[in-house]
Amino acid sequence: METIEPDNTKNFILQRVAPIFNKQGYAGTSLSDLTKATGLTKGAIYCNFKNKEDLAIKAFKLNVKRTILPLSIEINKYHTSIKKLYALTNYYREYYDLTAKSGGCPILNVGSDANNINPVLFNVVKEISKKLENELLVIIKNGLHNMELRPDTNAHTYAKNIYSMIEGSVFMAHIHQDKTYLVDMMNYIDNMIIKRIAI
Repeated sequence: METIEPDNTKNFILQRVAPIFNKQGYAGTSLSDLTKATGLTKGAIYCNFKNKEDLAIKAFKLNVKRTILPLSIEINKYHTSIKKLYALTNYYREYYDLTAKSGGCPILNVGSDANNINPVLFNVVKEISKKLENELLVIIKNGLHNMELRPDTNAHTYAKNIYSMIEGSVFMAHIHQDKTYLVDMMNYIDNMIIKRIAI
């Protein structure tokens, strides 16, 4: 059995079990899956987490961080809202390849898995999903403030629609194992930005 320093045990467990939760879901992940992946006993695992739900929530947040942090880094390279929006669509053109090996998009996976089954976990997904939509809203509002976008642009509507189009195409790409759903939708969003909201 692998020896882990106490301070690193929690992180070690999360690193090992996060991909399993993403691929198999909350209900589909058994205790034996967790002990097998970590080489630790049930007691060692739950000494670091309150219960399976707590572990699943933290694993979900880690999976989201792994997929969204590169996007945040890319967006922050740019200073104008238009370039930030294009950085967003460029990132999602490659999103299928980024997430396919790890079992798909954690937001869609856990949202579908937890809905009507685990309200606590489902609410965490909703909160993170809304946070991502709000970050998009801030980009659009800044574009309006800096006069990059047409003054009649409804920031809330466009943030909601663009985020919905992204998540919908992520879903279709993974269902059909075909990244062109994402590529085509990102092209559509870019075209919409040029024709409808950019000055």
